[in-house]
Amino acid sequence: MKQHIAHIAIVVEDYDKAISFYTKKLDFDLIEDTRLDEHKRWVVVAPKGAKECSLLLAKAANEKQRVAVGNQSGGRVFLFLFTDDFKRDYDKMVGRGINFVRPPQEMEYGTVAVFEDLYGNQWDLLEPNESNKGLLS
Repeated sequence: MKQHIAHIAIVVEDYDKAISFYTKKLDFDLIEDTRLDEHKRWVVVAPKGAKECSLLLAKAANEKQRVAVGNQSGGRVFLFLFTDDFKRDYDKMVGRGINFVRPPQEMEYGTVAVFEDLYGNQWDLLEPNESNKGLLS
């Protein structure tokens, strides 16, 4: 049996603002944007070259969901964006106004910095070191 996680839902305030952030600031690809009804869309974005997992941008539909926007993991790092060139991506993201809440650090597993998405969810930007390069595939 083979299984994998296909999508991770992330609650957003506005579809178009979220699409713009992920595609213009992080260079993700817009995989799908299908209108399901007058209020709901099926919006999927993914890092360039991603093969299995993508983000499903889910617009908050009620107060309970609106409270979760920007705090989906209770203030912990929520998602991990792996890169094959930390300096390239870090410099590009800083130049595009991405807010880094923890500066780059060399750790035993690689180079990492923590940034916030447009709503404040925390992400790791991570380039694994040579002994952990297999994590990128």
